[in-house]
Amino acid sequence: MKIICLGNYPPRQCGIATFTENLVNAIIDAAEIHKTSLEIEVIAMDDIKESYPYPSIVSRTIEEQKMESYIQTSDYINNSGADILLVQHEYGIYGGASGVLLLSLLRRVKIPIVTTFHTILVKPDFHQKEVLKKIAAFSSKIIIMNRLAIGFLHEIYEVPEEKIIRIEHGVPDYEYYADRLLPKPKEWESRKVIMTFGLIGRSKGIETAIRAMPEIVAKHPEVLYVVLGKTHPNIIRYSGEEYRDYLKKLAEDLGVSDNVVFINKYTSELELMSLLKASDMYATPYLNKAQITSGTLSYAASGGCAVFSTPYWHAEELLSEGRGILFDFGNYNQLAALVNHSLDHPESLQNIQLKAYQYGLNITWPKVGQAYLEVFQHADQGSFSRDMKAEKMYPPVDLTHLVSMTKPSGLLQHAHGSIPSFQHGYSLDDNARAMLVVLRAWQIEQKQEYLKLIQTYFSYLLFMKQKDGSFKNFMSFAHSTFEDDFSDDTYGRTIWALGSMIRFLPHDSLFQTAHEIFHESLQHISKLKYARGYSNCIFGLFHYIKRYPDQERFLSLTTQLADTLCMRYEQHKRENWHWFEDAVTYDNGLIPAALYKAYELTGKSKYLEFADQSRIFLEGKCFRNSWLSLVGNHKWLRFDTEYELFAQQPVDAMAMVIMYESAWEATKNQEFIQKMLKSFDWFFGDNDMGIGLYDNETKGCNDGIEASNINLNQGAESTIAYLMSRLIVEPYLKNPVT
Repeated sequence: MKIICLGNYPPRQCGIATFTENLVNAIIDAAEIHKTSLEIEVIAMDDIKESYPYPSIVSRTIEEQKMESYIQTSDYINNSGADILLVQHEYGIYGGASGVLLLSLLRRVKIPIVTTFHTILVKPDFHQKEVLKKIAAFSSKIIIMNRLAIGFLHEIYEVPEEKIIRIEHGVPDYEYYADRLLPKPKEWESRKVIMTFGLIGRSKGIETAIRAMPEIVAKHPEVLYVVLGKTHPNIIRYSGEEYRDYLKKLAEDLGVSDNVVFINKYTSELELMSLLKASDMYATPYLNKAQITSGTLSYAASGGCAVFSTPYWHAEELLSEGRGILFDFGNYNQLAALVNHSLDHPESLQNIQLKAYQYGLNITWPKVGQAYLEVFQHADQGSFSRDMKAEKMYPPVDLTHLVSMTKPSGLLQHAHGSIPSFQHGYSLDDNARAMLVVLRAWQIEQKQEYLKLIQTYFSYLLFMKQKDGSFKNFMSFAHSTFEDDFSDDTYGRTIWALGSMIRFLPHDSLFQTAHEIFHESLQHISKLKYARGYSNCIFGLFHYIKRYPDQERFLSLTTQLADTLCMRYEQHKRENWHWFEDAVTYDNGLIPAALYKAYELTGKSKYLEFADQSRIFLEGKCFRNSWLSLVGNHKWLRFDTEYELFAQQPVDAMAMVIMYESAWEATKNQEFIQKMLKSFDWFFGDNDMGIGLYDNETKGCNDGIEASNINLNQGAESTIAYLMSRLIVEPYLKNPVT
């Protein structure tokens, strides 16, 4: 069996690096004891430009903030002959928002993944929750170290309980090393020692213990409080030794500097064990209740220290049944009283020490290593294999966020997070497309709420119409600022909306007004210059013709626009470039989609031929992997040049969904239904970032995929794009075509 372990590794100084080293050694030892054939290597995360001087067991490193490094490493893993990938997960190790870049590796790995979660947040933000849920989905088995974590994973992150295994944090086998331990430091002779160890930071709450010292020393002057450990490298990077200096000054101000010692070093495992065995008590005055795992707590208790701890989650579990003493967060008076009481009653203190030590014998590293081996053996046999093809459960159609963004004057353009922003006002682009969404929704269910939205968006359209039948686009929230330039996009989207209104509006009075404006506005179709303008107008004409199929004038106009698209295609087409322009930019799927619509109306084979060719070309750019990977707007795709993956926008995913729906309706080729659903899955994490953009809480859609995070603003265009896509796929989810 070959195992690859991914995580931090010494000489990088952090708790995860130490844990990973101990775990790897424990797995190796367990394999030797049980005569299990094992090969193991480590892939280490680098957070510095120059890699650390790793030992030979580290075969490869990943640059924390470079997605390409993760992707290249996934290829390495797949070609390495490894049977299992063991991942150590902690927030802050992996690059991108909440470690999102890790997903680009995990989704490509073709062997079972076993993940150890070191932190489970009960109030995660969007990225934290979505990233952890995806890691859990990619993992065959999840290992946690605390019983509470099982419930948290199941209830908050929707992880099946049968996927979760509890293996406690490993500790040294103190009995095995008993004759190798270093002698007690001379300066500790005749002292009662309380220790705290680990990388130092403000969350450790060490000031609580120092504030308790005056009361302790007043009664037991022999007590020595030892703070062992270096300041966390990330804290050093930004704040230097500010916290350590504060603690030293605090001890001095309280008059206990002779009873508080700081040992600023990173100790070996043997030295740490020796110092813990030489200590009488241990303090973990942490400030955060939501700490699910503490390696220092496990080490101290198993070393036979009487532990005094605040009641964070791991402490509540490990120190139960008399294995330690809890005190309230920040309550140094209570801590002092408890320590003094224990020193006044040595038999009680010894009883706590014994119970903690005996408990530690059950969670030694050799036993933990064997437990991991058993998980690997089952996973390697396939019983824990991932099933990423499980039936997806999509949320129902819900216009809550669209309603929130809609004011009496119309639909606002932008949002700060999910909060509507008045700053940028309104656009006809968005109100016209919102009309398309609500008309689709009305066809599924006739809600009065939808009718009210139709009237609001129609009112905005009417207000922006000019006397000559053209349209303005932008209006400030104060109704004072307009932009008057003719826009292909705005005009085309409005014609599409008007055509759909003529076909689908529920009330005759609305229909008559839409019909009048449609005819009045068509005179400006000659002003169109760009492929998207032609395409949007073809959609509007398509719906008009569906209502009035005998209107030859409009069929002729549709043919003119489609012929113009074909002419543009022929002008720009060359080897390896089958497109209508010299760049692939935005709303790309709408252009082939328009030709499919024209073919459906006319039956002209040229439209189908060019639609298919351009669709296949676009697929070659957007389906290079098994998921939809859109052209980013940081740098458009041009002939024979590289382009940017980011930022990807929901409107482009919607255009792909529309393209495949149009292809299906024109050809009845069932392949297009599957591709349509695959494109829709972009909104739910089947994308380059690996996490979804739909917000199940607000019912809105985030604004796009950046290089290392999701843009959490939920503007009108993005929510429209999601809702339009969701409404398009609805019939195929309820009544799949077979």
